[in-house]
Amino acid sequence: MENLRGTKSQEEQWMLQNQCFRIYDIVSRLPPQAQSVNVEVRRENHIEYLTKSLKQLGPNFSVLDANRPWLCYWIIHSITLLGDCVDDKLENDFIDFLCRCQGQDGGYGGGPGQMPHLATTYAAINSLITVGGHKSLSSINREKMYEFLLRMKDASGGFRMHDGGEVDVRACYTAISVASVLNILDDRLIQNVGDYIVSCQTFEGGISGEPGSEAHGGYTFCGLAAMVLINEVDRLNLPGLINWVVFRQGIECGFQGRTNKLVDGCYSFWQGGVAAIIQRLHLTVNKQLGLPDTFGCKTESDNDSSDSEGEELSEGSSSPVEIHHPTKGGGKLNTTVAMGVNCGYDFIKRPIGMKPIFNSKALQQYILLCSQEEAGFRDKPGKRKDHYHTCYVLSGLSICQHCNARDADSPPLPGDVMGPYSNLLESVHPLYNIVLDKYYEAYEFFA
Repeated sequence: MENLRGTKSQEEQWMLQNQCFRIYDIVSRLPPQAQSVNVEVRRENHIEYLTKSLKQLGPNFSVLDANRPWLCYWIIHSITLLGDCVDDKLENDFIDFLCRCQGQDGGYGGGPGQMPHLATTYAAINSLITVGGHKSLSSINREKMYEFLLRMKDASGGFRMHDGGEVDVRACYTAISVASVLNILDDRLIQNVGDYIVSCQTFEGGISGEPGSEAHGGYTFCGLAAMVLINEVDRLNLPGLINWVVFRQGIECGFQGRTNKLVDGCYSFWQGGVAAIIQRLHLTVNKQLGLPDTFGCKTESDNDSSDSEGEELSEGSSSPVEIHHPTKGGGKLNTTVAMGVNCGYDFIKRPIGMKPIFNSKALQQYILLCSQEEAGFRDKPGKRKDHYHTCYVLSGLSICQHCNARDADSPPLPGDVMGPYSNLLESVHPLYNIVLDKYYEAYEFFA
């Protein structure tokens, strides 16, 4: 009888599982001290890799010439998450470069002289906010930005990525995020955006890029975050969305982006960020389920900082190191501001009212053991590190570490951080993926 073989997708899945399980098994057999070394964030190595990249990239990066603001964002955001910053000269060069990417009619292109595009606009704005300071924040022309965003508005209610470009949920999010963080979001920009995003929620519960397409982790984050920022999140089927996202955490402990796909380190943020947003939407979730407001929420005793209750909030002790075995168990504007304009600030100031809907310790394990290299982070074992994955893996790691905190400004308990507490990263605003302190500075500046 001929031996039966799986499909190519099944074979790739089995291979990845074996690679991850082998790593977990090797580390679990080490003495406690050696285990701790293996799950340390190699902070200095990562910072050196990122800082060098910010100064100069090799000729192979020429294919990303239209994505240079993205490279700026991925690198500077990662450095800031790691608690470091760049020197004054590099900072000034950074700001000057992004100023040259700013179009005379608003928005930012992929490089100097290139067509303004919503994706690179989002990356440039997040980069300038992450650098912070008066020079950086005042370099943004908010009046021209508003005009650019309005030009990108489509009759469907969504946004186009650029002049003549595609309309999708990614465009909706980048436009709404930029307008919100710059305090230029108004009724004209918001109009019918919710209708477009609701039309993209699929039968699975996740959100697709456009109506009729497959639910996807990146688009689900974009759609959910945008709906919060326009104050229409209650229009989404949140129980269905939760059901979809919790099943995206794979047996390898990482997140996949779509059903029946391999896990990928970048979804540590795209899916982990969805989970972090959901934690502050417990009242809406309970209302849609017809449940009491207290269901699934933290009680006052949960928020107590005593050791016993702290353990209850965390997913287990990390002393020594817990190895999970999946097989075993600027300008003044005259716009009319919408009521939802401060949703980003109000949202982050809400208490976290729901325990995590994913296994944060398991995800930290995947990040630290399967995604981390000596310097930089990768998609999965067998792949090479890159700046994109370094950015979103670190963002996801931050989400994991802070998901059990009482509120955005409370430090995590030691039990929430896998490995030594020195692994702790800066906290991010889950709606924008900007380090929280930098967001607060921008919020005050543009108020």
